[in-house]
Amino acid sequence: MRKLEYKYIVGIVFVFGLFMDLLDITIVNVALPTLARDFNATTTTIEWVVTGYLVSLAVFIPVSGWAGDRFGTKRVFMFALAVFTSGSLACGLAWNIESLIGFRVLQGIGGGMLTPVGTTMLFRAFPPAERAKASALLAIPAVVAPASGPVLGGYLVEFHDWRWIFLINIPIGLAGLVVCALFLREDVQEAPGRFDLPGLFLSAGGLAFVVYALAEAGSNGFDDPRVLAFGFAGLALTLLLVVVELRTPEPMLDMRLLGNKLFAAANAANMIGQGGMQGALFLLPIFLQAERGLSPFQTGLTTFPQAIGVVMMVQPAGRIYARVGPKKMMMAGMAGISASTFALLAVDLETSQWWIRLIMLTRGWSFALTLIPLQTATFATISSEDTGRASAIANSLRQVSASLGVALLATVLTNRLGVHDAQLYDPATRAGALLAFPEAFFVAGLLGVVGVFASMLISDREAAGTMVRRTGGGGVPEHAAAAAPH
Repeated sequence: MRKLEYKYIVGIVFVFGLFMDLLDITIVNVALPTLARDFNATTTTIEWVVTGYLVSLAVFIPVSGWAGDRFGTKRVFMFALAVFTSGSLACGLAWNIESLIGFRVLQGIGGGMLTPVGTTMLFRAFPPAERAKASALLAIPAVVAPASGPVLGGYLVEFHDWRWIFLINIPIGLAGLVVCALFLREDVQEAPGRFDLPGLFLSAGGLAFVVYALAEAGSNGFDDPRVLAFGFAGLALTLLLVVVELRTPEPMLDMRLLGNKLFAAANAANMIGQGGMQGALFLLPIFLQAERGLSPFQTGLTTFPQAIGVVMMVQPAGRIYARVGPKKMMMAGMAGISASTFALLAVDLETSQWWIRLIMLTRGWSFALTLIPLQTATFATISSEDTGRASAIANSLRQVSASLGVALLATVLTNRLGVHDAQLYDPATRAGALLAFPEAFFVAGLLGVVGVFASMLISDREAAGTMVRRTGGGGVPEHAAAAAPH
C-alpha cells in the first residue's frame, strides 16, 4: 500500500467505505417482504426500514462537513465507520420492527458522515484536472453497491438468515478501520468555523417531517390533517433553514455555494436522478416477489444486470466525458434512465426475466453516463477549502432526494393499491396490483424526464477544467487550464 500514490490509497479506502454504505440502501430491499412477514408489519411501516436509514443519512451528512474540517477527516471518517459497523451489529440483533428501524437510524448516522468526509478526502487528494479519474473510482461503488445489494441480500435471506445482510458488514468495517489507522493522513482545516446548531435542528426537522408526511399519505391520503400538518411544517422548516443559513456567518450548510451556477445545476440534476433511480429500485424487488413469486435470490439476480451495465460503461464514460462534456452525457443518461423505467410499465406475469434483465442492463449503461459527469462537474469550480462544505451540501441533497424518491413511490404504490382494492401477496387481488405497479413506475419514469431538462442547465464551459484530453506531451489544453478553479 505504501508504494501507491497517496491519492490512490485514499481512493481505495473510500471505495470500500462507500460500497458498504451504499450497499445497505438496497441490500434490505429484497428482505422487506420477509421482514414484513416475520415482524407482522404493514407496507407503510416496513418502508421505514429503508426510509429511516435514508433520513438519518441526510440529517447527519451536513454535520460531517464541519466535523471533518474541525476534528480532521481521518478521525471523523474512522468514527463514522465505527458507528456504521456498530449499527450493523445492532440491526442483526434486532428483536422487532421498531428496534430494527431504530438501529437503521443508528447505521445512518455513521453512513451519513462516512460519504461526505470520504468525498472530501478524495477530491482534496486529486487535483481538479484529475477529478474525472476520481469520479471513475467513485462510479463503481456508487452504482454497483446499490445494484448488487439485491443479489447478496437475496442469497443471504433465502439460504441463510435475513440478519446476515447486516452482520456481513462487521468484518469489512473492522478491516477498514485498521487500514484507515495505518495509511490515512490527518487533514484539519485552519478555520473550520463554529458549530451551527440551529442549522442542524432545522435541516433534521424539515426533512423528517416531509418524509413522514409522504409516508403517511400513502395510507391516509394527501388530504389527511396529520399529513397536511407535517408536510407544511416540514416545508416551513426547510424554508426557514435557507433563510437562517444565508444569514449565518459560518453556516453548517453553506447555501451561498449554491450561488455557483455549475454546482447548483449539477445538484439539481442529481437530486432528480437519484429520486427516480432509488425509488424504482425500491419498487421492482417488491413487484418481483409479491406478484411474480420470485425468491429473494432470484429477485437479486434479475436486478443485478444494472450493476453489470455500470461496470461496462464506466471506462468508456470517462473517455466520452473529455470529448463531449457533462451536459450532453447527462441528458443522454437521464433519457436512458427514463426510457428504461417506462419499459417496466409493460412488465407483467408473463414477461421473460431475461427481458427484465435487459432493461436493468440498459439502466446501468444510462446511469453510468449520468454518474461520471455528475460527480465530476459538481465540484469542478469548487475550491479546495470549500470542498468539505460543498460535499456536505451535495451529499445531503442526494440523500434527501433518495429518501423522498422512496417515500414518494411507496406512497404512490400504496395509494394505487387502495384505488384498485388490491393487496400485496394476495392472489385474489393480483389483477389490481398489476395495475398499481405500472402507475408507480410511470411516476418514476417522469422523474427521469424532468432530469433531462435539469441537465440542460449544466455548462460545459464552466466544467472545462475537468475535461482533460490527452495530448502528445501529456499536457492540459489551454482552455481547460484557464477554467480550472484556483
